[in-house]
Amino acid sequence: MKRNFSNYKLLSAITLTIGLFTSCSSDDTNDNPDPDPTTESRWITVAAARMGDDPGDGNGGTLIYSISSEDAKDPTVSIEPFDNGFIAPSNRTARLQSSEDGNTIFNISYAGDTGGNYTKYTVEGGQTFTQTGSEISIAPYVGTAPRWIKLFDGDQTGAAVYVSNENEFDEDGNYTRTEATIGVVTIDLENSLINRFEEVSVPLSAEEEANGYYFSRIDMPTLNEAGDKLYIGGRLSKVDPATAESDSDYEILGSKTIVLDYPSLLNPTVITSTVGHGNTNGYRSINAFEYNGSVYQANQSDPEGSHILKIDADNEYDDSYEFNLDDALGVEGAYILAWRPTANGKAVIAYRHDGSAEGVAGAQGFFALADLNTKTATKIDAIPYDPDFYLFQYQGFVVDGTEIYLTQAPVGENGNIYVVETETGEVTKGAELVNVEGSHFIGVF
Repeated sequence: MKRNFSNYKLLSAITLTIGLFTSCSSDDTNDNPDPDPTTESRWITVAAARMGDDPGDGNGGTLIYSISSEDAKDPTVSIEPFDNGFIAPSNRTARLQSSEDGNTIFNISYAGDTGGNYTKYTVEGGQTFTQTGSEISIAPYVGTAPRWIKLFDGDQTGAAVYVSNENEFDEDGNYTRTEATIGVVTIDLENSLINRFEEVSVPLSAEEEANGYYFSRIDMPTLNEAGDKLYIGGRLSKVDPATAESDSDYEILGSKTIVLDYPSLLNPTVITSTVGHGNTNGYRSINAFEYNGSVYQANQSDPEGSHILKIDADNEYDDSYEFNLDDALGVEGAYILAWRPTANGKAVIAYRHDGSAEGVAGAQGFFALADLNTKTATKIDAIPYDPDFYLFQYQGFVVDGTEIYLTQAPVGENGNIYVVETETGEVTKGAELVNVEGSHFIGVF
């Protein structure tokens, strides 16, 4: 029998309270602690993107709904976020992040009159998300459609970025270069305050600039292990130096990352990979993660298929590390849409490739289980796939120990939460996700 959770708050609160007392209370009549205490649950918040004008565009707003991790693993549970979810403030698809324990959701509204507004919410189960702290706007610093991410520093800091471009000419009117100025603002997530804002110019090499290359988009700032450098992924574009008009047919250069001092956000340098080519800015999901002293970063639009690249503690690419997804999966044109590793170096990757079917909203997506240490990956066959299973806008995975939670549902169709045990590869089919026409699920938090 399916259990439909249209009003979940009370039941979840009771469940979590019982779990808390079971794991934390002491028994005055027994000096020996329970050798197998009950593991405390965590919230799993499902994010659902409603259709705007076209199926899968996600422009009709974002709804969120939370259940316990136990219920997320239970296929007899059924939830309806589109009918019963909390509307996350945003004109288009909200840009969501969560605390590491799942108890807090951070949101920055994207576009429209409220674009750039930062809010945070305490997760209380079901559709109940209680705003906590003050609302602040980062629009004066990075605009109303900011690209932002939560840094991995104990849920203390968020960082948002933008880049602006201006072509430069000599006195005779000949194109010389394109100036790329980046802006970075850091946010105190705990106290809802602006920490720091800086604008800096980020040049490429003289040869690259003379050929018309420049940073046209940046995203996904990530701290190194030492916490003294901020890595920012970037996409290069190009103009034709003869005309200063946009050039779409050009050589794809080695993948690049902007490196700033942290927390000052000054002294920019650019590092370049000789292994991967293409972009490192990702799209909607975190694109780079610190693991075992290095930062591992996905690239996109690589002519040889997406790579996982490695930046070492010296803040340079480790070009001896070659992890190509085409080779690992036996496909062509692999494109990493989103990914997330656990502390054991195993990761779940959402991807498409040249053989993906064309669905109602774009190319069909898949999930793979990867190992950063062995540089191997295998498609997760236990998850069902459909031509309309669309992952381009995917945002969130939940990591709980060695388990990774994710969502699967074709555009406009029902699906499920799935949980991947990364140590063994075992996959658990969990709660049913009830969909509505033209809409899709963009992850869990």
